[in-house]
Amino acid sequence: MSLVLGLEILVALFGMGVVLGFVGAGGAGLVIAVLTLGFGIPIHLALGTSLAAMTFTTISGAVSHFREGNVNVRMGLCLGVFGMIGAFLGTKIAVLIPGSKLHYLIGFMLILSAVIIAYRVYCPNSPLWKKARKQKLTGLAFWGKCLIFGLFVGLLSGTFGIGSTPFIQVVLLIAFGLPLYIAVGTTMLVIFPIAIAGGVGYFIEGALQFWLLAEVVVGLVVGAYIGAKFTRRAPQNILKFIMVVTPAIGGVLLFI
Repeated sequence: MSLVLGLEILVALFGMGVVLGFVGAGGAGLVIAVLTLGFGIPIHLALGTSLAAMTFTTISGAVSHFREGNVNVRMGLCLGVFGMIGAFLGTKIAVLIPGSKLHYLIGFMLILSAVIIAYRVYCPNSPLWKKARKQKLTGLAFWGKCLIFGLFVGLLSGTFGIGSTPFIQVVLLIAFGLPLYIAVGTTMLVIFPIAIAGGVGYFIEGALQFWLLAEVVVGLVVGAYIGAKFTRRAPQNILKFIMVVTPAIGGVLLFI
């Protein structure tokens, strides 16, 4: 990789990090779109890079939410461990899918993510979010749900190189009945082990380059730190709009 291309990627990811930090999103899908369409990075390499980068970009968020008491540690770890299995298996599925078809599948997943986010932010009082179970899940019921949903979100992440944040939050809100702020914090913990397993899986498949990963991580982390400073200063309607259109734009770009 040339020095000029490396600097271009670093600058582009910094700008993206500012936007993602502003809206509080992981942005793995958008990273894939930018790397493939903007810089000609092979789709499988972009997948491995974006998912592995989530390992680093979720650490600070998970720690911050834990300090604020916004994490259900037991649930996050259980879902995350089963998610690791799903993510590793997902990498094996992804490498079997031709890059030309994988573009469209990831684009569809990003647009679906945008729809879920839109429903959550614009319909916060929907009966769907109020179907929370009051009783605490224990025993086989708890482990069974962790196994099924953990494998599910892990497979999504590993196969499509995305963090699956909207899907994890829906699972935590509806299947486990967590309050919204606990679901948001716990999601960060769930993604962390999934990203590790996915990154290892893509590395084994030869779809991960550490120089590219370093540039993506540095750009995103520095940009996200700056972007987060503007979140509370922005009008809520603008913040909600950007939260929805960010994954949608990534999805549309992958369909081009």
